[in-house]
Amino acid sequence: MANNMRWRYGDTNPVMVPVESATVIEAGDLLYHELSAAHPASKLADQGSQSLNQSTFQSSFLGVAMQASPADSTQSIRVATTGVFEFPCDAAQFDIGDLIGAIEDSSGTALEDQKVVATGSASASIGRCAKQAGAGSVRVLVDIASTIMRGGVVTAS
Repeated sequence: MANNMRWRYGDTNPVMVPVESATVIEAGDLLYHELSAAHPASKLADQGSQSLNQSTFQSSFLGVAMQASPADSTQSIRVATTGVFEFPCDAAQFDIGDLIGAIEDSSGTALEDQKVVATGSASASIGRCAKQAGAGSVRVLVDIASTIMRGGVVTAS
């Protein structure tokens, strides 16, 4: 997917994170943190199901790439750890506060870098719906919460 500035509003609380030279990251990618570097969601090792992939991704969710990193670059990039971002999704309906996570690609073996879906639990979520979206919506505003920097999605006690 091409570079997309997905940020819409809110504080991004950015961090600068290294990227390995073989890793390609595009602006707008959902990122996780592993081995002291940022990686796009699609590079996460397949766990066997969408829910397991989502939970594994959520446990090391870093944020959304605000800058691209081409192959062979080792420059650190700016990553938003909070804020409201607009992501594509399969036709669906969302209500304020719905839990949202990365979606698995059509092959069923990897998460997509810039697409989301409603989830059933905070342990699989990277954020919450920030604006109601009617039936058949193909875009959703997501208030993200980095697990690494902010402790992830908070649930009611």
